[in-house]
This record gives sequence, structure tokens and C-alpha cells, in this order.
Amino acid sequence: MSDNRQSLSDLAQIAAEAAAAPAAAPAAAQAPAADVAADAPIAPPVSTMPLRQQEIDNLGRAYATGRRKDAVARVWVKPGTGKITVNGRDQEIYFARPTLRLVINQPFGVTDRTGQYDVICTVKGGGLSGQAGAVKHGIAQALTKYEPALRSAVKAEGFLTRDSRVVERKKYGKAKARKSFQFSKR
Repeated sequence: MSDNRQSLSDLAQIAAEAAAAPAAAPAAAQAPAADVAADAPIAPPVSTMPLRQQEIDNLGRAYATGRRKDAVARVWVKPGTGKITVNGRDQEIYFARPTLRLVINQPFGVTDRTGQYDVICTVKGGGLSGQAGAVKHGIAQALTKYEPALRSAVKAEGFLTRDSRVVERKKYGKAKARKSFQFSKR
């Protein structure tokens, strides 16, 4: 590590040499990599992970399963106009609260694919909030199966990870998981 450290006078000397010798650029190309690395701009890291295979059924749809709390959603994604159907009903009817519809559309917003895919899903179990989270998880998984190049953007937002938080079980001798009954000293 100490071999790579340079003092301020060394850095000033390198900067002066770079400014004084613009014609020596071809010679700099033959210089060792350590000298060139000091002047070169830092490139962003390139992902070396290979893209996954596109997984599409014979109807041109990508399928995925999403889960959240006790809800399980089966999701099919195909190119279309942006229509989302949940259990045979439109998303505005099934998820009446705008916040739940916002949750469902998050994967499309992150990947700039709003209005480009139709979604058909069946969801059961849990409440509406858990079902919306399950549909979001399923849409994110199905999008990455249809377009594997989107995986890094969706994964960076955390949409591919199953939210493992569930309700804590009730304990005996307690009113709920942690709540105690009222204590009477006398």
C-alpha cells in the first residue's frame, strides 16, 4: 500500500508533465499502466454477470409468483396497453385505494415501461395491502423474465426480494404477541 502513495510534490510534478507535454501523448500510450491510471478518468463498473434467459410461454407471456404476508399472487405479463386485471376485475375496482395502485405500478415506473405491458393476475390470501405487495413482487419477477436486461434496475430497488415480514404469533398468557393483560397489584 505504501508503494502506491505519492506526496503532493510528486502529484504536482505529474500534473506539470501532463500539461507541458501534450505532444507526448503517443509516448504515454506506451507507458506502464500505473502512470496512465493516474490521468485516466474512472470508468463506471461494468456488470460481468451474464443475462438470464428470457422465459416466455407459448402465448407470449411471462409468468411469475409474488408473495407478501399471507398473500400469493400468480402474475402473467405480456406486451400491451398497460391494462392490469386482478382476479378478473380492473385494478381501479379491486384496489380502490390509490396508494395500493401506486404500489402495483412501481416496477413499471422504475424501468420506464409504464403503459407497455398488460398484466393478468390472480391473488388470494391476506388483506388488500398484502395482496398489493404480492402483485408488485410478481410483476417485478415477471418483468425480469420477459426482459432480462431490466433485472439490475428492478433488483436495485429491492422489488425482487420477497418481503419476509409477517405477523408475530400470539403467545400464551398474553393478550396478543407481546401485549399483556392489565396488571393489578392488589
